[in-house]
Amino acid sequence: MRYPWGGDLPLYTYHQYLNNTFGFQIRKLPVDAGFTCPNRDGKVGIGGCTFCLNEAFTPQYCNNQHDIIQQINDGLSFHAKRRRKIDSFFIYFQSFSNTYAPLEKLKLLFEEAAHIPDVKGLIIATRPDCLNEEILDYLSTLQEHIYINIEIGIESLHDETLCRVNRGHNVDCTLQAIRRLTQRNIPTCGHLIFGLPGEKPEMWLKDLATINNLSLTTLKLHQLQILHNTAIEHEYEEHPEDFYIFTTHGYIDFLADYIERLTPTVAIERLANEVPPRYLTTKAWQGIRHQDIVDGVIETLTTRKSWQGKFITPDHDDKPKEKLPSHS
Repeated sequence: MRYPWGGDLPLYTYHQYLNNTFGFQIRKLPVDAGFTCPNRDGKVGIGGCTFCLNEAFTPQYCNNQHDIIQQINDGLSFHAKRRRKIDSFFIYFQSFSNTYAPLEKLKLLFEEAAHIPDVKGLIIATRPDCLNEEILDYLSTLQEHIYINIEIGIESLHDETLCRVNRGHNVDCTLQAIRRLTQRNIPTCGHLIFGLPGEKPEMWLKDLATINNLSLTTLKLHQLQILHNTAIEHEYEEHPEDFYIFTTHGYIDFLADYIERLTPTVAIERLANEVPPRYLTTKAWQGIRHQDIVDGVIETLTTRKSWQGKFITPDHDDKPKEKLPSHS
């Protein structure tokens, strides 16, 4: 069986997206360009997001004391030692908010990165409140010369939650930023966290009505991992009843439900968060790899004889209507 996105898996994977877009696979190499966030430096708040611990997901070769070229060379060496030959790559500006700087600084940084040999594009992670019109216009111009993907931290589609986790912006800011990116035809990745305090699975399934109408290019889905030395760790200790913590099997079943209702035009970059066990407050997710979740979701969808977007209508209304995939 082949699906509308061109693959034989029941979900539109990032691997398939790269094949469709470029004709080959491209690895991401993260870098730390030394940015901060407006909810860290006092512009809209201090302390950052309550769930954030940057070092938990930053590779050891990312060091903002080194320039971008040095970090890339260190990253290539790191993978070479593990027998992972990299012929082409995206530079992934991952740490903190990577458009939170004056435009001239961004131009120097991104254009230096774009000219590194074998670079096929720039992946730029940022917040929706760090994309003014001047920066958006520049990114639109830059993408005429190199592939650009802007990764937006949506995290939640509920203002109460965003306030509780100290995001420093509201949902409307997120939606407007993504729409302005779409208007400029800039590929956009949305990042969502399942498990933030006060939220439940039924809320996230209802939120799909909004997600499906955002014209996202790709999507990252993460379960909340409560990490040591974060504000949310203390909140969890004081109010565990406010948190919906998935079991592994429960999360796989939820993801299958979610994907059945997700538009098939959005490629899924990630399905789960994976951090070194030493950072985890609870032991529930220790030893669980991202591929374990991917395999579980594929098996669940296959067993259900289901696929991404099975239970949505073309106009994304809330009345399920089965759509048959194309067959090979």
